Amino acid sequence: MTDEQGTSGAILVVGGGISGLTTALEAAEVGNDVFIIDKNPYFGGRVAQLNEYFPKMCPPSCGLEINFKRIKNNRKIRTYTMASVQSVSGGPGNYEVTIGIEPRYVNSNCTACGDCAAACPDEIDNPFNFGMDKCKAAFLPHEMAFPRRYVIDKSALSTAGAEAVKDSCKYNAVDLDMKPTTITLNVASIVWATGWNPYDPLKIDNLSYGKSPAIVTNMMIERMAAPSGPTGGKIVVPGSGKEPESIAFVQCAGSRDENHLEYCSYICCMATFKQMNYIREQYPEAKIYVFYIDLRTPGKYEKFRDKLMSDPNASFIKGKVADIVVEADGVTVIAENAVTGDKTHQKVDMAVLATGMQPSLQEGGVPAGVTLDDNGFVISDYDKGIIGTGCAKKAADVVTCTQSSTAAALKAIQVSRR
Repeated sequence: MTDEQGTSGAILVVGGGISGLTTALEAAEVGNDVFIIDKNPYFGGRVAQLNEYFPKMCPPSCGLEINFKRIKNNRKIRTYTMASVQSVSGGPGNYEVTIGIEPRYVNSNCTACGDCAAACPDEIDNPFNFGMDKCKAAFLPHEMAFPRRYVIDKSALSTAGAEAVKDSCKYNAVDLDMKPTTITLNVASIVWATGWNPYDPLKIDNLSYGKSPAIVTNMMIERMAAPSGPTGGKIVVPGSGKEPESIAFVQCAGSRDENHLEYCSYICCMATFKQMNYIREQYPEAKIYVFYIDLRTPGKYEKFRDKLMSDPNASFIKGKVADIVVEADGVTVIAENAVTGDKTHQKVDMAVLATGMQPSLQEGGVPAGVTLDDNGFVISDYDKGIIGTGCAKKAADVVTCTQSSTAAALKAIQVSRR
């Protein structure tokens, strides 16, 4: 174990997505020492996995690239990937936090040349693309990864693969003997920016996820639409590669359901409208069916909704989907139309489940000193300097997350300067 002493008033930010990055930069740029950690081998969180985000329909590089540059140029910020909180002790102004760091098996000599991946014979399901394609067991997490350093899944390496990877690196960056380590941080306050996970669609039996490659999630569509994604930016039916002529969007897949997530996940409707845009760019004549309970597009997003609801090849059915039946050449979505009372059976080439946001801490276990509400979101205790932000605090879009994170940084700074 090593100590990493910050100056008086240091702040720990747990989570390196758009919320954590914003919090860290806001605090560091007014003079506080900041430690930012993330459990992934890269920073950027869910935003890094998007093709575009609204309302400007920007690619993730639009917001992340400048933040990465600001972090690299700010000596007040220290970053740790593949890291998580193991324990917290002490109190406001004087917390002692133990951080566990998993081995990356690639050290700081790495130049991201790619020789290790080229030499590696072993493959894994690509976690960044939700397993829709394969990547080498020695891999760069994604094309915009920060830090820009490879990582090795040692458990997937064969004996021959391990030798090939080690022999390929002319910079001595591959170190398969790395061990887990711990560090101790002394900080005044802790900001939890741990983000969200897509709700597991396998838990929603009636939607038949996993029974057909024609049933995908909204985040899978984001990766397909991305130029760096598993299909090079083309939205197709996984497995067959078929260009869909008809697509159904199933809203509130797990959200607003007392058996799953009882709350509205806020961004799902807008995500569907955005993905309708993707489809229209590629398939101008494709039939689109949206099954919904309510369409929630607050404030400035109303015009975006109106444009897509006027699409002559799009149909909107107000009704919760009761079942998705797998067919030999697609799927049939079954729902009761709440307006007409009719039972709808709509056959489509592909169904997209608008899965909700589940706060990461709800699944990963609650660290000492953190209180969650009944839905798993962080309840901030500003007096103690334990602060939630972004989607760790509530389901939110990117704009709301950055605003929340600026506020969290201000609260953390106030605690640090008492």
